[in-house]
Amino acid sequence: MSYRNPILNNLYKLCITASALAWNLTASANANLPSQAAQAQLLPMNTMVQESLYPQLDYLSQKLLTERLQTTLAGYPAFNGKDKFLSGKIATGLAHLMLNPALTPEARRKAAENFRTSADMTVDMENHTWGIYYYLLALQQIQQAGLLEQAVSPATLTKLKKQLDWRSFVNEADLKLINLPTNYYGVAFGVARLRMLLGWEDASGSEKLLNTLLAHYDAHSGEYGFSDETDGEGRFDRYSILLIAEICHRLIETGKEVRPDLKLKLRKAADIALNMANDKGDGFSFGRSIGAYGDTAILEILSASAYLDVLTPTEKDYAYAYSTRVFSKFLSVWYDPQLHSVDLWGKGRKTDAYRGAHRVLGENFSLLHQLLTTNAIWHKLGYDQRIPLADLQAWADKTQPRFSFNWFARGEYDRALAIYRDRQHVFSLLLANGGAGQHANSPYYPLPFSNDLIVGIPDSGFAHPQLIPSLTLTDGSKLLATAFISNIQTGKTAKGEFLSYQQSGLTRMTGEGKPPQKDERVKLNSRYQFEPGSINRTDEFAATDNTQIQQASLEFSSFSDAVRQDGNHIYFSKGGVTEFIVEGLEKCMVKRVVGDAYFQTPAGPFINHISCSTQQLKPGQPLKIKWTIRYQ
Repeated sequence: MSYRNPILNNLYKLCITASALAWNLTASANANLPSQAAQAQLLPMNTMVQESLYPQLDYLSQKLLTERLQTTLAGYPAFNGKDKFLSGKIATGLAHLMLNPALTPEARRKAAENFRTSADMTVDMENHTWGIYYYLLALQQIQQAGLLEQAVSPATLTKLKKQLDWRSFVNEADLKLINLPTNYYGVAFGVARLRMLLGWEDASGSEKLLNTLLAHYDAHSGEYGFSDETDGEGRFDRYSILLIAEICHRLIETGKEVRPDLKLKLRKAADIALNMANDKGDGFSFGRSIGAYGDTAILEILSASAYLDVLTPTEKDYAYAYSTRVFSKFLSVWYDPQLHSVDLWGKGRKTDAYRGAHRVLGENFSLLHQLLTTNAIWHKLGYDQRIPLADLQAWADKTQPRFSFNWFARGEYDRALAIYRDRQHVFSLLLANGGAGQHANSPYYPLPFSNDLIVGIPDSGFAHPQLIPSLTLTDGSKLLATAFISNIQTGKTAKGEFLSYQQSGLTRMTGEGKPPQKDERVKLNSRYQFEPGSINRTDEFAATDNTQIQQASLEFSSFSDAVRQDGNHIYFSKGGVTEFIVEGLEKCMVKRVVGDAYFQTPAGPFINHISCSTQQLKPGQPLKIKWTIRYQ
């Protein structure tokens, strides 16, 4: 199958106009996102797949076969040795091309030949964990289609059979992962199960790993069903909500029954995903590895939920509608037709170092795989040519709670997620602990994240804490109120909802790569108030008798522009945030930060940075800091 100007032509068909592309550059500063995004949102998912995604896969395939190990994409060398999953991701991409139902027999034969060439070329590349799983999934699907002998040479298949093994990252004797977090048990099970389906080993390994996987999931998810990414530190993020869907997908893909208790946990994840439904196609906005993957996590949760019938018929229809919005956003925001590549790193965007531009080719294949796999599930459910419902936003605003609260864990410290819906925005207030690797980074701060209003900076460190007051004591200690949250309370007020909590100590702003260090000399009561068009936070600090707070500061980085300042009241006439007000600190300053690499986010570059402070507090002076954000 041949294509001319693949995505450019099809984006035209999708009605992605120049104004929508301009939104791509300044999404977060544009207050009219829903109406602009809606131009591309009413095509069936499968139409977008056939007209846009398969052509992109074909482009990548041809480029790979032409440039081979010298391939560059979006200006970056693809084979740089830094993406340890790459050969597996390539295999899934080329397998999707080969198995496209729309191919002619001759085109399928050519696609199998291309897979064979690529497999021979990449067989000696380093390939780990997820890459092993991806490769085996591709081989098993090709085998099911009766094309394995055409697609893989005997010599290469012999090498792959030895290389693609769960024992490379799991100790077979005690089934312990080798220097990996517990969510990799799902990968290990998938690898073992696929090897069994390929006829490479018996079922004993996969059954043991499945039992271990489910036991670990139960141990780390506790009574609420969401998985702590650490061994009890309390790091909850999108992975915590997504993991149950990943487990269910591994079971579905390999023909295993999904237990009723897993479906109940999946339903909890689906409730959160549906509560986030919006016309813009935005997904998760907190934690690590978000951006495009924050959006596609919604696809994985909702497709598994629909397939396993944990959604009602009406919910399925709107889950499909929400998922098509995610597809549309991928094409209009995350994909750059001029680069023929996803772009997570240009236009002022930034990812965690983990997903840096060194993974450019792999990220293309990985995201396309998620999209195509999602489409295949909806196709099986009869939605392949279904036009998505146009009233998604109205349905979500009517049926989803304006304010919802989800426990992650309770004990010495509380971990939870609150979701607030207002004016077509979705705010996600994360109350967790980033743990040793992430507690210093603002995507894990206790903030009401929303993709176009309040956003964290990947790998930010403590340099410019977003919207959390930082304190300096007279002995020079610097403290931040992030990790030690307890006694979470929620309720209604005359105008909206509130959420409050306490911290019996603050985090010392040292040792970013270590677990947060608690300093009990300062305690804190915090309260959020949610009202239509407004969010405010009040922090009341109490120092012990022999402790003196010398300085206090608060910072806010914003996508909004056209600033007018009246003391500590900042007005914006462009962008979603219209006002920022600070009480309890002496003065605020505004600085433009366009072009400063530090102030880049997954959603694009911040425009203005506001810093407020009191440089010299009087001994015994009470400290109460309040900020208010008003938005349109």
